[in-house]
Amino acid sequence: MRNITFSADERLIEAARDRALRERTTLNEEFRRWLQAYALRENRAQTAMATISELQTRLRTGGRRFTRDEMNER
Repeated sequence: MRNITFSADERLIEAARDRALRERTTLNEEFRRWLQAYALRENRAQTAMATISELQTRLRTGGRRFTRDEMNER
């Protein structure tokens, strides 16, 4: 694992450490989770768009346009 250094307001860092302590974790662990989510966010969006494109090639509506209510029915 590689170390990195960030600068932030001291009060913000202390507040984050206090929250991490209350949640029984560490600021480092929370940062690792955030960094992973941040790095993968674009990939998830690309995967979702690829799935939509794939479905558009398989699903046919016969030209029928659905209302918002119809699309949101469960």
